[in-house]
Amino acid sequence: MQLDLTGRVAVVTGASKGIGLAVTRTLLQEGARVLATSRRLTPELDALDVVHVATDLTDPAAPDAIVARALDALGGIDVLVNNAGGRVPGATLPRTSFLDAGDGEWRAVFELNLFAAVRLARAVIPVMLERGGGAIVNVSTANARQPSAMNVDYGAAKAGLSNLTKALSEEFAPRGIRVNSVSPGPVLTPWWTEDGGAADIIAAQACSDRDTVLTTLAPEAMSLSTGRFASPQEVADVVALLASPRSASTTGADFPVDSGMVKAI
Repeated sequence: MQLDLTGRVAVVTGASKGIGLAVTRTLLQEGARVLATSRRLTPELDALDVVHVATDLTDPAAPDAIVARALDALGGIDVLVNNAGGRVPGATLPRTSFLDAGDGEWRAVFELNLFAAVRLARAVIPVMLERGGGAIVNVSTANARQPSAMNVDYGAAKAGLSNLTKALSEEFAPRGIRVNSVSPGPVLTPWWTEDGGAADIIAAQACSDRDTVLTTLAPEAMSLSTGRFASPQEVADVVALLASPRSASTTGADFPVDSGMVKAI
């Protein structure tokens, strides 16, 4: 399917690895021009034909700098993918109890996983309105709908992002801006797979090993219907479709890519 993204300008946050890197590659393959943001430029991202902005999205000044660079280098913004999120630098996740995090940890998680998206949407929407519309895709999580005792702060922040998605759609869809969310379950990203990542932490707790956690223990514990984690590309494909004009009548919707983790209707 042709997604009609040729020449459109997309901003992708958290683009250096995992889902963000897969989204960036996919949008480029579909002909979009991409401004990619991340804290640092990885070799994988550096190999792609993107405009890169190194930034910390918890800095309130970051959105204006991103928008200014997009306007200067690419002439506008048609698509925003709010993908940055997850673990705050320096934090150890997963947390296994609500009691594991104090106010400071909660604030840091909300800054990255909710307020960064709020501020960037606030900066980008006026640019989209001047161009006659656009598409925003927010990357949330299955735990926004299915609360867990693990990483309670993260799930709560993403639940706010899912709510924000619908609220923005309600206000701006009549003015040409579609806003949707994608809610992954567990995905084979560095958050899980890197040394010292979630798989290693759970393996230590379960007296197991990383591979067994990824292939057996975690899928069983989370009741994944497919029996496996999703790939970053599987999430990126849904993001690209929602960013595309081929989804012109889809707005205010949430698309799970969660391997069947959430069972509720």
